[in-house]
Amino acid sequence: MMEDFLIFSEDNLWSEIWPELTLALGAVVILLVGLFSSKEKNKSNACGTFAVLFQICLLVYHLLDYLLINHTFERSSFSGMLRHGFQGDVMRTFFLLSSICVSILGNRFLKVQNLRFGEFHHLTMLATAGLMILCQSTNFIVLFVALETVALAFYPLVAYNRNSTKSLEAGIKYLIFGALSSALLLLGIVMLYGVGANPAAWGAVSPDLTGADFLSFDYIGLLLETNQDNLLLKSGVVLILAGIAFKIGAAPFQIWVADVYHGSPIPITAYLAVSSKAAGFFLLLNLVNGPFEGISEFLLPLLGFVATFTILFGNLAACAQSKLKRMLGLSGVAHAGYLLVAVMASMHFAGDGDRAVWVVFFYLFIYLFASFIVFGIMGLVSLSDDSDHEAEHYEGLLRKHPWAAICLLIGIGSLAGVPPLGGFIAKLMLFNVAFGAKLYVSLVAMVIGVVVSIYYYFGWIREICFEPKPHFDDDEKPEDPWTKMQDIGLLKWTVLLFAFISLAFGLWQGPFGDAF
Repeated sequence: MMEDFLIFSEDNLWSEIWPELTLALGAVVILLVGLFSSKEKNKSNACGTFAVLFQICLLVYHLLDYLLINHTFERSSFSGMLRHGFQGDVMRTFFLLSSICVSILGNRFLKVQNLRFGEFHHLTMLATAGLMILCQSTNFIVLFVALETVALAFYPLVAYNRNSTKSLEAGIKYLIFGALSSALLLLGIVMLYGVGANPAAWGAVSPDLTGADFLSFDYIGLLLETNQDNLLLKSGVVLILAGIAFKIGAAPFQIWVADVYHGSPIPITAYLAVSSKAAGFFLLLNLVNGPFEGISEFLLPLLGFVATFTILFGNLAACAQSKLKRMLGLSGVAHAGYLLVAVMASMHFAGDGDRAVWVVFFYLFIYLFASFIVFGIMGLVSLSDDSDHEAEHYEGLLRKHPWAAICLLIGIGSLAGVPPLGGFIAKLMLFNVAFGAKLYVSLVAMVIGVVVSIYYYFGWIREICFEPKPHFDDDEKPEDPWTKMQDIGLLKWTVLLFAFISLAFGLWQGPFGDAF
């Protein structure tokens, strides 16, 4: 017993998770500063500025640590419950970059809405730390705890705008559906544990793995490979995938997406659209090419149906939306379908799955840049309720604010897949791997989805480029929502940088070009 404890303690390498620990520590510091500050100071931009600078420094140090120490080799810690390596470091970078963008966008939102800075940045940074742990987990208990940590941070963030009843409604809906998805996930984990702990009782063959952790990815992988026809194991896997499908907004589990995106504060809508989705897909990649690889023949038709249905439903439903945040939410459902195709392709490429993984990474980064361009510009619109965004609010934007219009056009165009932007290359890579994996049905669905998406995206583009509709003298002249564009320095430069990157990736893909 003592020897087992010593072995476990020696493997507790806290230095391997220093970015997560540092981020959590920073979140605690920000919370304490907010709690012990006066109401006026907590609503000042000082706390928000500190959060942004802290995360930027952490990101820079993380990249320098990776480049100098060269953490390209695979390694594990905490008795194999966490696995570190190149892909994990890429996702760490992704989540830190996303969190910085949310903080920058959030600072303006919090100031305009007169909301507290401390709690917002605390919850955002805590969610980011949970996402980073989630993508390095190789044990279902760690996976579930990390996922729930993220969820507990997101619940109050969705309802953070107390000035909006729609935000409170979105928070309640997200809580209900989030709890449902967590219940499905936990039930699936319990099924796998029940069979793994006592295989004979459930008609399964015990894998030859002495002293194994019954909830480790390695053990579950051997268990599924040995018992591919066990109904209880298959049911557990399906429930776990259903729980993850809720998180990424894949159809038919997308019921919460439009309402939650519509009511959430703009920074949190962006965070849900980017980071939450990215974590779900990276987790899917780890599962289907790890512990669930043994039943890939069973999973491929199931994922194929979900991917095809998600692409078609998301794009067709987005066409009927007049509210931009609902439209972006449903278009995000379609993007989830595209990424599911890449996940399926990684399962087809036996021994060459990295090709499809590179496509997922590239698509996620392009989606991050494009999404934060769009939501960043939306955050500049002065509306009484940020859920009321409609295309008509952007009439004549090209004449009023050319820089904002051009950036927004780049962001929308990248989401739609218009050449020569990064989104076009991402979809082209996706078509390439889907064709190589012989996913012809999903490929047809993607082509239809891209064509349909051009319809609703270009409706927004038309309003941006054309002059506002004329108003007669006796008509009540609508208030211009672009009259209050002050204090946007950092947000403006971030949007301009991402617009440049989206254009640059459309012309040069660097190491991602290997996916072609």
